[in-house]
Amino acid sequence: MILTVTLNVSVDKAYKIKGAVCPGTVSRVDECRNTAGGKGLNVARIADLCGEDVLAAGFAGGFNGDYVKAMLCEDGIQSRFTKVKGESRSCINILAGDGTSTEFLEPGAPVEEEEWHRFLKDFEELVRESHVVTISGSAPRGLGSDCYQELIEIVKRQGKQVILDTSGEYLREGLKAKPTMIKPNQEELEDLLGVEIKNREDLILAGKKLVSQGIPYVVISLGAKGALMICEDRIYHGKPPELDAVNPVGCGDSMVGAFAAAFCQGKSDKEALAYAVAVSAANAMNPGTGRFRVKDMEEIHSKAEVEEITY
Repeated sequence: MILTVTLNVSVDKAYKIKGAVCPGTVSRVDECRNTAGGKGLNVARIADLCGEDVLAAGFAGGFNGDYVKAMLCEDGIQSRFTKVKGESRSCINILAGDGTSTEFLEPGAPVEEEEWHRFLKDFEELVRESHVVTISGSAPRGLGSDCYQELIEIVKRQGKQVILDTSGEYLREGLKAKPTMIKPNQEELEDLLGVEIKNREDLILAGKKLVSQGIPYVVISLGAKGALMICEDRIYHGKPPELDAVNPVGCGDSMVGAFAAAFCQGKSDKEALAYAVAVSAANAMNPGTGRFRVKDMEEIHSKAEVEEITY
């Protein structure tokens, strides 16, 4: 089973409008799509579409928390959230007619210390039932920046694989526990390492530095150009064919879900990257977040290229 952790779940609202976003004016929404949100829930839907058993965990509270659980149930995703007093957040993404995406992300209600300890107890039990654990996104207020480090240490004590996909201090602290895989983008790498990255060589050097610190897989997302995978003894660049993207939101989460599924399925590093690139690209062709059509993925997979880089 794949266990996905989303500490900061949300009701995600995608607003589609005809024109551009114009500050200080009224915009009429042509279409509104509500989704059980938070990066880890996108991962959960993708891993489920990849054919794996999935369980979603995290915090959920109030009417929004109940709505999130109901939407996951409609998607066929099992969940076991730790209930909190605060109201789960809402997040808005405006998809404008000019092709831009503008997001407004609420911080999430604070989590109390007693609620965190209840979650840790639940989490230890769920890890025992899992093969791969994914930890994604931000954490709500009330938790320290080392919260993901604590979760990763629990997973590793039980000998399970864990993928961490976050940024800032959560990533910096989480790295201390040496997760199996991380998936930063260029901006996150620059912030993490305090360097300026200008080209692919700089990306590889940054990835190799993190691998040398005990991270087995550093996967650097490159948007439409695919992803770099840096391992201890191999470097790969996975590239999808050119596509007409409909909705880029959730592509990184889709890559995480695909990698989790690939780990469960015992794919080689090269096969896992090709598969993850195809799933991520297929997500971009779907108006829903954290979803893809199998026929799209299979067609992209047949055309995806994985280059081994000698360095």
